[in-house]
Amino acid sequence: MGSIKFTNNSIKEVGFIVALNVVVFIFYAFDKQIPGIEWDQLIFFMNFAIAALFINYFLLPKFLYRNRLAAFTIGVIITVFSVILIEELVLEQIFYPDTRGRRFSNIFYNLLNTLPTLTILTGFKFAWDALLRQKEVNELKGAIKENELQFLKSQINPHFLFNNLNNLYSYAVEKSPKTPELILGLSSLLRYFLYECKTQFVPLEKELGQLKNFVELNQLHIEGRGDVDLIIQNNSQNKKIAPLILMVFIENAFKHSASSVTEEIEIKIVISVGNDGQLVFKCSNNFKSESYLGNLSSGIGLTNVKKRLNLIYPNNHSLDINTENSTYVVNLKLDLSK
Repeated sequence: MGSIKFTNNSIKEVGFIVALNVVVFIFYAFDKQIPGIEWDQLIFFMNFAIAALFINYFLLPKFLYRNRLAAFTIGVIITVFSVILIEELVLEQIFYPDTRGRRFSNIFYNLLNTLPTLTILTGFKFAWDALLRQKEVNELKGAIKENELQFLKSQINPHFLFNNLNNLYSYAVEKSPKTPELILGLSSLLRYFLYECKTQFVPLEKELGQLKNFVELNQLHIEGRGDVDLIIQNNSQNKKIAPLILMVFIENAFKHSASSVTEEIEIKIVISVGNDGQLVFKCSNNFKSESYLGNLSSGIGLTNVKKRLNLIYPNNHSLDINTENSTYVVNLKLDLSK
């Protein structure tokens, strides 16, 4: 036989329902003229409590929460009149046979006596369920957001790896002396991707260090064809950043410049982080407008990084991408203090 398992939420709910019934019963049985609680009051209240349990744990989940409003309404009406009939035909006959039990009270009086108590007992349970469902919805939204972030991040790594394996193959075919350096740089970055970037945020120092490694790795591919300037001014301590955000923009700059400019490639990257945790990133690269103007803002990397920014820094970033005289410019501001 299987055993009944009580979750933390179910234990809390039982406590809540018990406390609610105790409080409502105190108000139900309170009498200024005759202080104290009589057994008959407890029995009469049990009639309401059992009806409320039936509504809360049968009618609500079986009908109302499944959008079967008509069935739920009929069930509630039957339950209310059952409470009235039990009180009038059974309980009053037992406890008050010579007074209240001698006649059937007016139906409107019975409704006014029954509905407030039932409404309180069922209304609070409905509110409890609504709060619990909202909590579940929030947890689901958080899980969906995390899954989307992991999916976007997983797309970036193969995209980077695909590009650099092609470059590595070319160097190996040419038996270039730079091949070992390229392998070491690529190995360091892959180790960072695999082991450091599993969390949503990484230490800013590590991310900036790998950005420098990434730039040096890509400089090998365009050596002799232009200049690459990387300026990092980090005055912030113990800050964290979402990994691979900045790297995508830098990769995009190298990709478009190397593909469209035959000589005099110009790439400039400036990263400044203040004591207040405000990061300012600017990356510019030249390109041939007649060849690449329509494709600069497309591709897996840029699309994903925009989505990640909106998910991770929804109100704490600004991104501006534009072209200025055949120069592609990315301006990004991130608030790392939050």
